[in-house]
Formats: sequence, C-alpha cells, structure tokens
Amino acid sequence: MEAVNQSVVSEFIILGLCSSWELQAFLLVIFSSLYLITILGNIFIMLLIIVDFHLHSPMYFLLANLSFIDFCLSSVTTPKMITDFLKENKIISFEGCMCQIFFGHFFGGGEMVLLVSMAYDRYVAICKPLHYSSIMNGQMCIGLVMTSWIIGFAHSISQLAMIIKLPFCGPKELDSFFCDIPLVIKLACTDTSILEMWINADSGVLATICFIVLLISYSYILFTICLHSKDGASKALSTCTAHITVVVLFFGPCIFIYLWPLSITWVDKFLAIFYAVITPLLNPAIYTLRNKEIKNA
Repeated sequence: MEAVNQSVVSEFIILGLCSSWELQAFLLVIFSSLYLITILGNIFIMLLIIVDFHLHSPMYFLLANLSFIDFCLSSVTTPKMITDFLKENKIISFEGCMCQIFFGHFFGGGEMVLLVSMAYDRYVAICKPLHYSSIMNGQMCIGLVMTSWIIGFAHSISQLAMIIKLPFCGPKELDSFFCDIPLVIKLACTDTSILEMWINADSGVLATICFIVLLISYSYILFTICLHSKDGASKALSTCTAHITVVVLFFGPCIFIYLWPLSITWVDKFLAIFYAVITPLLNPAIYTLRNKEIKNA
C-alpha cells in the first residue's frame, strides 16, 4: 500500500546558477560565447592535426583525441545550461538526467586515462628517445586510446548501475545547472549512506590512481632531463608545463567534487562550471599556445 501511494519522480527541477533574470541574461551571453569558442577551438585542433602531415605523430594523435573528448564533455551539460537561461521553469526528465550522468562520467573517466596515456608518450619521448618510434607505433597509440574509452565506459556504467534503480518519490529540486550523482543521490527516498561511500570509492579510485601515476610520471621526466642535460630545467618546463597545467586544472575540481566535497553550494557550482565549461576551453588553448609546431601549422 505504501508503494502504491508513492509518486514516482519522472523529472527534476534544476534551480540553475542564480534566480536573477538580469544576471541570467548576462550569463547567457558569457556561456554561449565560451561554448562556441570551445567547440570551434577543439574542432580546429582536430582538423589541423588530420590535415597537416607534419602533425601525424603519436603526441598529436593523442592530442586530437583529447580535443574530441573535450568537445563531447562540454556538450553534455553546457547546451542545456544555456537554453535554461531562457526558461522560467528549468526541468530535465529522469531519462535526460541519467544520460547526463552517464556521458559526463564516460567522457570524464576517458579523459583521465587519456591524460595518463599522454604522460606515457612524453615519458618515452624524453626518457627513451631512441626507442620512441618502436614503442609508440600505430598499434600502441590506438591501444592507448581504446583503453581510455573502455575504462571510461566501464566507470560510467558502474556509476549509473548504482543509481538508476534508486526510488525517487519525494523532493526533486537540484541546486545546480546539471545532473550529477552527489546531488541526485540526495533526493532518493531511502538511506544512501553506504551507496554514497561506494560511488565515491568508484570515482575516487579512478581519479586517485590516474593522478598519482601522472605525478610520478612527470616527476620522473623532470628528474631525468635535469640529470642528463645542462639546460634540463628549462627544457623540462617547456616540454611538460602544458601537460602538467592541464592535469591540475582537470583533476583539481574532480578531487573536491567527488573525493573531498566541501558541501558549500556556491563553491560546488563554481567547481562544476570549471570542470564542465572552462577546462574543455582551456585545454586546446594551453596546448596550442605552447606548441611551436601547431603555431606553424
């Protein structure tokens, strides 16, 4: 009888970034411009690497895949956020919410592993230059990219499987601009404390392993170059600064969203914007501005 009286939630109400119409109009212009730059920038990098024969190398192959993932990641939540600025009632269906969660973690998890692959490429190029061509062959490059997609998919499916069957029968307001597990799981009509622990562990293990591997990789690269080159420090910085910057910008928000949530609404919204909107915009800019070959192309 209790189950019959419960009303199943078929949609969620998104509260968005703010309630002021004037501020929403301003944010509409800002985020529309940022999204357009992100899409055009990442498409430009992909096309440039495909067209220019001089950029047909493992590093640029991985960079093209990073641009594609950033293109997809920014398109998971940003278009919905932009159109919601024009609406008084911001609503997302249950299915749409689950899709945002799935694709957000799919592309996010894939990007984590791809960044590790890019660090491995730099490790081989700098620490084992004589074996670079034989190690980073076409088969290896395709294998690294496929691994990132497979791990991203497995991570996303595991996250979705833990949340999709939860009963949602009461509150349905999300104080954010998109659906994500830490917010949605709080609306479930059951005790989710153990489930939250498993979900955080799932996201935390992937993020922590990738972040530690990246730290070790770049630390070893810097140490190796400084050890074997007179001007090793400057070479190391020019080679790895772009990669390290992207790693910090990408993993910083992830750590505070999933591993050590601050539970401060405006901070959570800022981190979510940075992760979903700003990072996909900065990645192509960081790599291209510090890359002479792409500048020449």
